[in-house]
Amino acid sequence: MGEARAGNDPLVIQYLGLRKAIGIIGIALPFVLAGGRALFEGAGLLDSISDYYYSSMRNVFVGSLCAVGVFLFSYRGYDWRDEVAGKIAAGSIVGVAMCRTTPAGQSSDLLGGLHLVFAAVYFVTLAVFALVLFRKTDSPGAMTPRKRSRNRVYAICGSIIVACLGLIVVVLRLPKDSSWLSLKPVFWLESIAVVAFGISWLVKGEAIFKDQPNPASA
Repeated sequence: MGEARAGNDPLVIQYLGLRKAIGIIGIALPFVLAGGRALFEGAGLLDSISDYYYSSMRNVFVGSLCAVGVFLFSYRGYDWRDEVAGKIAAGSIVGVAMCRTTPAGQSSDLLGGLHLVFAAVYFVTLAVFALVLFRKTDSPGAMTPRKRSRNRVYAICGSIIVACLGLIVVVLRLPKDSSWLSLKPVFWLESIAVVAFGISWLVKGEAIFKDQPNPASA
């Protein structure tokens, strides 16, 4: 959505920094979890990002999700739809953190079911941000060349998130003895979706494709 630049306006800087922080955590999370477990436990990848709740990286997993939740809850944007989407995303990601996934090898229980629902709502909301909300402008004049470039990035990131969600559904329907599961497809698909989410927020925070100092858009 278009934004009025205000030079060194502290409010503008605050919101840009907030978006960058969300993006950085999103991009770093899967690598930090996998790398941390490999370092501290000498073990390989788990089946999903959520499974790191049961590893030495539990506090990093829960803390990172809660931090993103706080940032998203604080996010206002420039339209009521941004605020509503931010609240939904914040609530759902905190729900993911608080409702642990079902332990491997066990039947799904209430918390595990809620975890899946919260995760689905979260990723769908992230796709809405990238595909719809981030691509809006206040006026035709706000559609600068850099804004067009950012919109292409948003469209790509949102499409990747949606594609990953669809593929995760397919993977979850595979037989338990499928050889594909040994490749940890859910972890990789979740990681790709989370990185796409992070990139879209970094772009929104003007870490990439920043407009020159003129009336511009974000």
